[in-house]
Order: sequence, then structure tokens, then C-alpha cells
Amino acid sequence: MLTQSNKIDFNGQHFYVGLDVHLKSWKVSIMTEKLTLKTFSQDPNPELLHRYLVKNFPNGIYHSAYEAGFCGYWIHNKLTALGIDSIVVNPADIPTTDKEKVNKTDKRDSKKIARSLRNGDLKGIHVSSLKTLEDRCLVRMRRTLAKDLTRNKNRIKSFLYFHGIDMPEAFSKSATHWSKRFMNWLRSLEFNESSAKKTLALLIDESQHLRLTTLNAIREIRELAQSEEYCNLVRLLRTIPGIGTLTAMIILTEIETINRFSNFDQLCSFIGLIPSTNSSGEKEVTGEITHRGNNFLMSIIIESAWIASRWDLVLNKSFHDYCKRMEPNKAIIRIARKLLNRIRFVLKNNQPYVCSFIK
Repeated sequence: MLTQSNKIDFNGQHFYVGLDVHLKSWKVSIMTEKLTLKTFSQDPNPELLHRYLVKNFPNGIYHSAYEAGFCGYWIHNKLTALGIDSIVVNPADIPTTDKEKVNKTDKRDSKKIARSLRNGDLKGIHVSSLKTLEDRCLVRMRRTLAKDLTRNKNRIKSFLYFHGIDMPEAFSKSATHWSKRFMNWLRSLEFNESSAKKTLALLIDESQHLRLTTLNAIREIRELAQSEEYCNLVRLLRTIPGIGTLTAMIILTEIETINRFSNFDQLCSFIGLIPSTNSSGEKEVTGEITHRGNNFLMSIIIESAWIASRWDLVLNKSFHDYCKRMEPNKAIIRIARKLLNRIRFVLKNNQPYVCSFIK
């Protein structure tokens, strides 16, 4: 007996997949050029999604998008390896209606992503290589440890204030705090109840542990800076006033490659050193720097700008000229842009920076 079999083939047809990713489940919406096909939930597994697409829409061209967030880029990397055209998008750049803002659900979010992907409204963010991502984790860990250490020190000071303990004259200056003598003085304090002394001892032990861990992180970063991949670029960046080894490693791991920015304005936009604007008709208003950007990198560049403005004569003169018509905190933002331009020049041309001189 002859049987007829019609095998469905979606060769050349595009399918747009919007993913609303969560820890325990994904909400998936699939659309074509004209239709919304299906919205469903699945386990957080890229292979499972790929098998579903291949089984139900064989030989199709698959596109996917999801919001950048807690899950990082492993989903993107696996989807790309499976042959899916995947992008990771900034949540703030997804077109959203007022209805979608007021009535927010996972289903609406996944449909919104799929619709915007189909309409060509989404632009994927830069996804760094796995090597850069892992190096970035190490560099950022030092910052996290430094914050934890600062919090712990504040807890110790709050503990002293709570018990009405004043610091001796020998430790009146903040520069003397957390020295070996200061820590020995803390351990020598006596309280009416033993629980208070035990509490302070725990805080001191935690502080010393965090300090040693932070030093180990710095040691690991300096060792990484001497590797073949980074040593030359770190050496070049250190020729710029205000930039040391740690700052150079932050810049290199956050940016990855300077060639991803076609011009200086794109680099400033990525970091956040551009003003916000509110213009309408003939009225044009320029406000403070935008909240978009890499806040970690921006704070590092501004911190370096303060140092560079003291050592680079041209930057020093520019800073004082700006201060004649604005506050120093605003003037340093302009110096930070100038410093960033020098960083871009060094990385772009692969040559050391030469300090300018005023004739």
C-alpha cells in the first residue's frame, strides 16, 4: 500500500523568538513576519528551545533576543553555538507602550521583545569574549571586596560610637586608622559585658580577613596585567598621568577593544560622559550627564582625571579655566573627557602618551 507523506519545510522563513528569562523558567514568544504563533513557558535550557524550534519549524531561520541582566551571556553563547541568531539587548532600549508598563507580565514582556525584534527596533549590546568576561569578573571582585571592607570599617566605628568610645589623640587623624597600632588598641578595649568585646573581636577579624582577601585580589590582578595579552597595553596606558596598573586593567577589561567604537562620541556614550538633552522646536536645553553608561568605568575615569589635572600642565590649565565659569565638580567632567580622549589615542595608535607643555 502506498502512503502519502507531506513533510513541512520552512526553508528561508524567519522566526523571531522573544525570551523573558528568569531563574527557574523562561517565557517564550515566537512570531513570524505576519503572525504571532505561540507563547509558552519552558525550563531555562537553550538546547530545549532549539529542539522545539527544529521540531516544529524545521529549516527555518531563527532569531532570538533577551534582556541583559542577572543571567549574563551564557544563554546567548549557547544559542549562537546552536545556530540561532541571538542578541542581548538593553532593557531600557525596548519600545514599550503605556499599557505594557501598567500591566506588566512575563507573557507581555516576551511578546514585546519578539515584536520589537521582528520590527528591527532592537540593537544588541556588545558581548565580550569569554576570556574578557572572566578577567572582568576578577577585576570587579576587587571593587566588591573594597566596598565590603569599607562597610566593615564603618560598622566598627558605629560600634564605638554606640558605646560612647572616643578615639585617642594618637588616632585623631583618619590616616592613622586601621594601622597595626589602631587594631591593637581596638582589641585592648574593655566593656562591661563580655558579649560586647566578642562582638568587636568578630568585627576586627572580619576586617582583617577582608583586607587580606583584597590584597590577594590585587596581587592576582597585577599578575594578570603582566600576561602577554595585557602587558603592552598596560604599559602604554600607564604613560598617561593618573592611570596606574589597576586603573589600566579596569579600562581594558571593561572596554575589551577600542576598535568597537567608531568614534570618540560612541566611547563617551558607552561610559556615560555625555550630557542629557531636552530639545523641542527652537528650544534646546542641555542638562547634566546622562544616567546611561558604565558607572564603574565612569567613576574610575573621573577619579583619574583629578590626579591627571595635577600632573599634566595642559589639563591643569584647562581645569582652572573651566573653574572660572563653573563648579570644580562640573569642570572635572570636562577634564575626564579630555583624559578619555588621550586614552583612546594611546589604545588606537598603540603608542605611549607624551605629556604636553605650555609655551
